[in-house]
Amino acid sequence: MSEDKIVKKTKMPATIESLQTDLRALGVRPGMVVLVHSSLSAMGWVCGGAVAVVTALQKVLGSTGTLVMPAHSSGLSEPSKWESPPVPESWWPVIRENMPAYDPVLTPTRAMGIIAETFRKQRGVLRSSHPLDSFCACGPQASYVVDDHSLSFGMGEHSPLARIYDLHGFVLLLGVGYGNNTSMHLAEYRANFSTKRIVQEGAPIFVSGSRTWATFEDVDIDSSDFDRIGEDFFRSDAGQVVRQGKVGLASCQLMPQRDVVDFTVDWLEENR
Repeated sequence: MSEDKIVKKTKMPATIESLQTDLRALGVRPGMVVLVHSSLSAMGWVCGGAVAVVTALQKVLGSTGTLVMPAHSSGLSEPSKWESPPVPESWWPVIRENMPAYDPVLTPTRAMGIIAETFRKQRGVLRSSHPLDSFCACGPQASYVVDDHSLSFGMGEHSPLARIYDLHGFVLLLGVGYGNNTSMHLAEYRANFSTKRIVQEGAPIFVSGSRTWATFEDVDIDSSDFDRIGEDFFRSDAGQVVRQGKVGLASCQLMPQRDVVDFTVDWLEENR
Protein backbone atom coordinates (compact mmCIF):
# COMPACT_ATOMS: atom_id res chain seq x y z
CA MET A 1 0.00 0.00 0.00
CA SER A 2 1.32 3.47 -0.91
CA GLU A 3 2.08 5.95 1.84
CA ASP A 4 -0.49 8.32 0.34
CA LYS A 5 -3.24 5.73 0.85
CA ILE A 6 -2.02 4.97 4.38
CA VAL A 7 -2.15 8.69 5.30
CA LYS A 8 -5.67 9.04 3.88
CA LYS A 9 -7.07 6.11 5.89
CA THR A 10 -5.44 7.23 9.16
CA LYS A 11 -7.34 9.72 11.34
CA MET A 12 -4.43 10.27 13.73
CA PRO A 13 -0.87 8.94 13.45
CA ALA A 14 0.26 6.21 15.80
CA THR A 15 3.15 7.10 18.09
CA ILE A 16 5.48 5.14 20.35
CA GLU A 17 3.26 6.11 23.28
CA SER A 18 -0.03 5.15 21.60
CA LEU A 19 1.45 1.87 20.37
CA GLN A 20 2.50 1.01 23.92
CA THR A 21 -1.03 1.68 25.12
CA ASP A 22 -2.46 -0.57 22.41
CA LEU A 23 0.03 -3.37 23.10
CA ARG A 24 -0.72 -3.32 26.83
CA ALA A 25 -4.46 -3.41 26.13
CA LEU A 26 -3.86 -6.47 23.93
CA GLY A 27 -2.12 -8.24 26.81
CA VAL A 28 1.61 -7.76 26.18
CA ARG A 29 3.35 -7.58 29.56
CA PRO A 30 6.88 -7.08 30.92
CA GLY A 31 8.94 -10.26 31.06
CA MET A 32 7.15 -12.09 28.25
CA VAL A 33 8.93 -13.92 25.44
CA VAL A 34 7.07 -12.76 22.32
CA LEU A 35 7.54 -13.87 18.71
CA VAL A 36 6.19 -11.09 16.47
CA HIS A 37 4.98 -11.39 12.88
CA SER A 38 4.09 -7.99 11.50
CA SER A 39 2.88 -5.65 8.76
CA LEU A 40 3.74 -1.98 9.14
CA SER A 41 1.25 -0.84 6.48
CA ALA A 42 -1.63 -2.55 8.32
CA MET A 43 -1.03 -0.25 11.32
CA GLY A 44 -1.81 2.96 9.47
CA TRP A 45 0.58 5.89 9.51
CA VAL A 46 3.13 5.43 12.30
CA CYS A 47 5.25 8.36 13.41
CA GLY A 48 8.74 6.88 13.15
CA GLY A 49 7.66 3.84 11.14
CA ALA A 50 9.28 0.51 11.94
CA VAL A 51 11.68 2.07 14.45
CA ALA A 52 8.72 3.30 16.50
CA VAL A 53 7.08 -0.13 16.45
CA VAL A 54 10.24 -1.93 17.60
CA THR A 55 10.78 0.69 20.31
CA ALA A 56 7.20 0.38 21.57
CA LEU A 57 7.44 -3.42 21.72
CA GLN A 58 10.68 -3.30 23.68
CA LYS A 59 9.38 -0.67 26.09
CA VAL A 60 6.29 -2.72 26.88
CA LEU A 61 8.30 -5.95 27.33
CA GLY A 62 10.80 -4.12 29.52
CA SER A 63 14.28 -5.22 30.50
CA THR A 64 13.02 -8.67 31.55
CA GLY A 65 11.18 -9.41 28.30
CA THR A 66 12.55 -11.03 25.15
CA LEU A 67 11.48 -9.92 21.67
CA VAL A 68 11.83 -12.39 18.79
CA MET A 69 11.20 -11.95 15.07
CA PRO A 70 11.72 -14.12 11.99
CA ALA A 71 14.75 -13.25 9.86
CA HIS A 72 14.37 -15.77 7.07
CA SER A 73 16.52 -15.42 3.95
CA SER A 74 14.94 -17.70 1.37
CA GLY A 75 16.95 -16.10 -1.44
CA LEU A 76 19.88 -18.28 -0.39
CA SER A 77 17.95 -21.50 -1.00
CA GLU A 78 18.30 -24.29 -3.58
CA PRO A 79 17.69 -22.53 -6.95
CA SER A 80 16.04 -25.53 -8.61
CA LYS A 81 13.06 -24.94 -6.29
CA TRP A 82 12.61 -21.23 -6.96
CA GLU A 83 9.16 -20.31 -8.20
CA SER A 84 8.78 -16.53 -7.68
CA PRO A 85 10.28 -16.30 -10.20
CA PRO A 86 11.94 -19.50 -11.42
CA VAL A 87 15.37 -19.21 -13.02
CA PRO A 88 16.75 -21.15 -16.02
CA GLU A 89 18.27 -24.53 -15.20
CA SER A 90 21.56 -23.37 -16.72
CA TRP A 91 21.80 -20.83 -13.89
CA TRP A 92 21.53 -23.37 -11.07
CA PRO A 93 25.21 -24.38 -10.88
CA VAL A 94 26.29 -20.75 -11.20
CA ILE A 95 24.10 -19.79 -8.25
CA ARG A 96 25.27 -22.74 -6.14
CA GLU A 97 28.90 -21.85 -6.80
CA ASN A 98 28.66 -18.07 -6.39
CA MET A 99 25.86 -17.11 -4.03
CA PRO A 100 27.50 -15.33 -1.05
CA ALA A 101 27.45 -17.41 2.11
CA TYR A 102 24.97 -16.68 4.86
CA ASP A 103 26.28 -14.00 7.23
CA PRO A 104 24.13 -13.28 10.33
CA VAL A 105 25.17 -9.62 10.24
CA LEU A 106 25.16 -8.92 6.50
CA THR A 107 22.47 -11.17 4.99
CA PRO A 108 19.15 -9.31 4.75
CA THR A 109 15.76 -10.83 5.48
CA ARG A 110 13.46 -11.69 2.58
CA ALA A 111 9.67 -11.11 2.65
CA MET A 112 9.67 -10.62 6.44
CA GLY A 113 8.57 -6.98 6.34
CA ILE A 114 10.31 -3.76 7.31
CA ILE A 115 9.67 -4.17 11.05
CA ALA A 116 11.55 -7.48 11.18
CA GLU A 117 14.36 -6.13 8.99
CA THR A 118 14.69 -3.03 11.18
CA PHE A 119 14.81 -5.17 14.32
CA ARG A 120 17.48 -7.41 12.76
CA LYS A 121 19.81 -4.43 12.35
CA GLN A 122 19.35 -3.06 15.87
CA ARG A 123 22.36 -3.09 18.20
CA GLY A 124 22.29 -5.94 20.70
CA VAL A 125 20.05 -8.20 18.61
CA LEU A 126 21.25 -11.80 18.17
CA ARG A 127 20.54 -13.86 15.06
CA SER A 128 20.54 -17.62 14.75
CA SER A 129 22.87 -19.46 12.41
CA HIS A 130 20.43 -21.02 9.95
CA PRO A 131 21.00 -19.75 6.38
CA LEU A 132 17.31 -19.95 5.43
CA ASP A 133 15.17 -20.01 8.60
CA SER A 134 16.99 -17.76 11.06
CA PHE A 135 15.33 -15.81 13.87
CA CYS A 136 16.48 -12.69 15.71
CA ALA A 137 16.06 -12.04 19.42
CA CYS A 138 16.87 -9.40 22.01
CA GLY A 139 16.48 -9.71 25.77
CA PRO A 140 17.50 -11.99 28.64
CA GLN A 141 16.43 -15.18 26.83
CA ALA A 142 17.85 -14.20 23.43
CA SER A 143 20.86 -16.54 23.53
CA TYR A 144 18.73 -19.47 24.63
CA VAL A 145 16.32 -18.82 21.78
CA VAL A 146 18.81 -18.45 18.92
CA ASP A 147 21.79 -20.61 19.91
CA ASP A 148 22.31 -24.11 18.50
CA HIS A 149 19.93 -23.70 15.55
CA SER A 150 20.26 -26.97 13.62
CA LEU A 151 20.98 -26.84 9.88
CA SER A 152 18.75 -29.85 9.19
CA PHE A 153 15.04 -29.55 10.00
CA GLY A 154 15.39 -25.81 10.55
CA MET A 155 12.01 -25.16 12.17
CA GLY A 156 11.90 -28.35 14.20
CA GLU A 157 13.08 -29.47 17.62
CA HIS A 158 16.47 -27.75 17.42
CA SER A 159 15.14 -24.38 16.33
CA PRO A 160 14.20 -21.06 17.99
CA LEU A 161 10.54 -22.06 17.62
CA ALA A 162 11.05 -25.05 19.90
CA ARG A 163 12.96 -22.91 22.41
CA ILE A 164 10.09 -20.40 22.53
CA TYR A 165 7.80 -23.37 23.20
CA ASP A 166 10.08 -24.43 26.09
CA LEU A 167 9.88 -20.90 27.52
CA HIS A 168 6.07 -20.76 27.35
CA GLY A 169 6.38 -17.82 24.97
CA PHE A 170 3.71 -15.97 23.04
CA VAL A 171 2.96 -15.25 19.38
CA LEU A 172 1.85 -11.76 18.36
CA LEU A 173 0.25 -11.44 14.93
CA LEU A 174 0.61 -7.71 14.35
CA GLY A 175 -1.62 -6.96 11.38
CA VAL A 176 -1.06 -10.36 9.71
CA GLY A 177 -2.95 -13.66 9.68
CA TYR A 178 -2.19 -17.24 10.63
CA GLY A 179 -0.57 -17.81 7.26
CA ASN A 180 2.39 -15.87 8.70
CA ASN A 181 2.46 -17.81 11.97
CA THR A 182 5.76 -19.72 11.73
CA SER A 183 5.10 -21.51 15.02
CA MET A 184 2.61 -23.66 13.15
CA HIS A 185 5.54 -25.05 11.15
CA LEU A 186 6.87 -26.52 14.40
CA ALA A 187 3.61 -28.46 14.54
CA GLU A 188 4.29 -29.80 11.03
CA TYR A 189 7.55 -31.27 12.30
CA ARG A 190 5.85 -32.83 15.33
CA ALA A 191 2.69 -34.17 13.70
CA ASN A 192 2.35 -37.49 11.92
CA PHE A 193 0.34 -37.29 8.69
CA SER A 194 0.37 -39.28 5.47
CA THR A 195 1.51 -36.50 3.14
CA LYS A 196 4.54 -35.51 5.21
CA ARG A 197 7.72 -35.54 3.10
CA ILE A 198 11.43 -35.16 3.79
CA VAL A 199 13.25 -33.15 1.11
CA GLN A 200 16.80 -32.10 0.33
CA GLU A 201 17.63 -28.41 0.72
CA GLY A 202 20.77 -26.42 0.03
CA ALA A 203 22.32 -23.10 0.99
CA PRO A 204 25.72 -21.36 1.04
CA ILE A 205 27.36 -21.27 4.46
CA PHE A 206 30.78 -20.70 6.02
CA VAL A 207 32.58 -23.79 7.35
CA SER A 208 35.86 -23.05 9.15
CA GLY A 209 35.97 -19.69 7.41
CA SER A 210 35.49 -21.05 3.89
CA ARG A 211 32.35 -20.75 1.78
CA THR A 212 30.65 -24.00 0.82
CA TRP A 213 27.30 -25.09 -0.62
CA ALA A 214 25.75 -27.25 2.09
CA THR A 215 22.96 -29.76 1.53
CA PHE A 216 20.68 -30.88 4.32
CA GLU A 217 17.34 -32.55 5.02
CA ASP A 218 14.15 -30.76 5.93
CA VAL A 219 10.42 -31.25 6.12
CA ASP A 220 8.55 -30.05 3.06
CA ILE A 221 6.56 -27.38 4.89
CA ASP A 222 3.23 -26.02 3.67
CA SER A 223 1.35 -23.03 5.10
CA SER A 224 -1.56 -23.17 2.62
CA ASP A 225 -4.01 -24.42 5.26
CA PHE A 226 -2.73 -22.30 8.17
CA ASP A 227 -5.50 -19.70 7.85
CA ARG A 228 -8.11 -22.48 8.05
CA ILE A 229 -6.32 -23.99 11.05
CA GLY A 230 -6.24 -20.56 12.68
CA GLU A 231 -9.98 -20.11 12.20
CA ASP A 232 -10.66 -23.54 13.71
CA PHE A 233 -8.30 -22.80 16.59
CA PHE A 234 -9.98 -19.48 17.37
CA ARG A 235 -13.44 -21.09 17.39
CA SER A 236 -12.34 -24.00 19.57
CA ASP A 237 -12.20 -24.16 23.36
CA ALA A 238 -8.40 -23.97 23.06
CA GLY A 239 -8.75 -20.69 21.21
CA GLN A 240 -10.24 -18.95 24.23
CA VAL A 241 -6.67 -18.00 25.16
CA VAL A 242 -6.40 -15.70 22.11
CA ARG A 243 -6.49 -11.96 22.83
CA GLN A 244 -7.72 -9.74 20.01
CA GLY A 245 -7.36 -6.00 19.61
CA LYS A 246 -6.04 -3.13 17.56
CA VAL A 247 -2.49 -1.80 17.48
CA GLY A 248 -2.76 1.37 15.49
CA LEU A 249 -5.23 0.37 12.78
CA ALA A 250 -4.00 -3.22 12.60
CA SER A 251 -6.16 -6.13 13.74
CA CYS A 252 -3.93 -8.18 16.04
CA GLN A 253 -3.95 -11.44 17.96
CA LEU A 254 -1.82 -12.47 20.94
CA MET A 255 -1.72 -16.12 21.94
CA PRO A 256 0.38 -18.55 23.97
CA GLN A 257 2.54 -20.36 21.44
CA ARG A 258 2.11 -23.76 23.09
CA ASP A 259 -1.65 -23.67 22.65
CA VAL A 260 -1.60 -22.97 18.93
CA VAL A 261 1.23 -25.46 18.28
CA ASP A 262 -0.48 -28.27 20.21
CA PHE A 263 -3.81 -27.58 18.51
CA THR A 264 -2.13 -27.57 15.10
CA VAL A 265 -0.44 -30.93 15.74
CA ASP A 266 -3.83 -32.50 16.45
CA TRP A 267 -5.46 -30.73 13.48
CA LEU A 268 -2.79 -31.88 11.05
CA GLU A 269 -2.95 -35.47 12.19
CA GLU A 270 -6.73 -35.47 11.69
CA ASN A 271 -7.00 -33.44 8.48
CA ARG A 272 -3.86 -33.77 6.36
